[in-house]
Amino acid sequence: MLVAFSVAPSGTGRADASVSDAVAAAVQVVRDSGLPNRTDPMFTTIEGTWDECFDVVKRATEAVAPFGSRVSLVVKADIRPGFEGELDAKLERLDAALGDA
Repeated sequence: MLVAFSVAPSGTGRADASVSDAVAAAVQVVRDSGLPNRTDPMFTTIEGTWDECFDVVKRATEAVAPFGSRVSLVVKADIRPGFEGELDAKLERLDAALGDA
């Protein structure tokens, strides 16, 4: 399965409203997990089993919690039993459909 998520604190009290330190803490959890992953400006996507992915999402959320008075979490999952390597394969199929492969 693929799980795309975005987690960020609110109520940080920072004048510049930056959440980069908190996001870095969450992304470090993802990278330390060993699961295939990709981070873009809006989401981090991980690939693994249901339990693996949601364990990482939970730990990443917990890593953000100390940075604010509340935490916002957005999650989207692509659950496709029997498929692995979809983090790259989905993009390869898209490129092929666009004629870029």
